Amino acid sequence: MATHMEQTRMTSDAAPFIRHLDSCNTARLPGARAPFRLGDAPAGWIAPDLVPELERRGLRRLSGALVLDDPAALEALGETLAANGVYRSHHEMFDVAPTADAAPVARIDRGALPLFGLIAHGVHMNGLVRHPDGPHLWVGRRAMTKRLDPGKLDHLVAGGIPAGHTPRQALEKEAAEEAGIAPGLIARATPAACIRYAMDRPEGLRRDVLHCYDLDLPPDFVPVPTDGEVESFMLIPLREAWRIVRDGDAFKFNVNLVLIDLFLRHRLIDPDSPGGRRLRAGLSGLDNPAFA
Repeated sequence: MATHMEQTRMTSDAAPFIRHLDSCNTARLPGARAPFRLGDAPAGWIAPDLVPELERRGLRRLSGALVLDDPAALEALGETLAANGVYRSHHEMFDVAPTADAAPVARIDRGALPLFGLIAHGVHMNGLVRHPDGPHLWVGRRAMTKRLDPGKLDHLVAGGIPAGHTPRQALEKEAAEEAGIAPGLIARATPAACIRYAMDRPEGLRRDVLHCYDLDLPPDFVPVPTDGEVESFMLIPLREAWRIVRDGDAFKFNVNLVLIDLFLRHRLIDPDSPGGRRLRAGLSGLDNPAFA
């Protein structure tokens, strides 16, 4: 177990963790981007170099915004852009809604979401094992063939929410595909947090909502990589995960945010300190203009 001195040191300084929060919230809107509307509803933001391409595809201007009058046409527009080499298709449809909590009004290939600055939803799960010396965390190492952050550390289960799926359904799907977790076991996962961030990435503007879960796993559980997206799994003390996040960037960028939430809940970061309160507010994204 951590000594009192070690525990005090672990919870005393939130600054190394705030840098991860800041690095995932680099978007400043509108910047040079044009607002994007689906019918009457504001839905996203479009980079200047994509505007002429969309105008050629028939989108009209209204008070500075680009408007797609028929939201149902978004899927075909995305397919056309992929066929013309504007982005690389993921061949996976995602629902599109004007706000983080609204019902879907359209859908588009996952790879096109950042082009339009559309909100994307994903699931992340902390796979925990309770040991006498403290909680341990199952982590995966992303395959080197992944197009995003190959070789980085990741959660036991994480992935996007495909069109037509609830967060729970997506979690069940990813758990079976990525780690071979049986339905009866994944059913015990409990909702833990909802995290929002908005960042500029090479692929465009990411406005992501992460639906986070915790799952207590039996000591004899061993995950099995099944779909080629994870190279290997390892079980590490939660305190070690805290040190990895504090000291570097070994985890995939958004995994850091989900782990920071976990550290706050386990008091490895003091949630009542000024830094802890800043982290908690920033993770929620409720004051982030990108989600207004």
